[in-house]
Amino acid sequence: MSEEYTLSRFLTGKSEHTLMLFHHFVDEYQKLAPVTLHPAKTMIGIANSHKRVAYITQLGKNFIHVVFPFKQRYEDNLCFQKIAQVPGDQQCNHHLRIYHVDDINNEVLGFMRLAYDDENV
Repeated sequence: MSEEYTLSRFLTGKSEHTLMLFHHFVDEYQKLAPVTLHPAKTMIGIANSHKRVAYITQLGKNFIHVVFPFKQRYEDNLCFQKIAQVPGDQQCNHHLRIYHVDDINNEVLGFMRLAYDDENV
């Protein structure tokens, strides 16, 4: 039996602050380029027309946690709290935790655009 994963399943019961951060992040992505949301069992995928460009992996009490899957490490940054290579893969997951709308600054917007445009994601 296949369980249907819906966006409301992730958003129900979340704090007003967390919902505001979620919608702000998605809205900022939509300003950069068209994206679609793909709820799955444990995360919400954010995709362009042919690939997932980011994942919202956690909707906390006062934050959202976002992962950008790049094929290389971008160590020179002030926004990622962790960069971890996927075992047995070239993919390097860049972890971003957003607590305030101001956390989506020019640096983060640049990585959002890079993830969207990069054919190597």
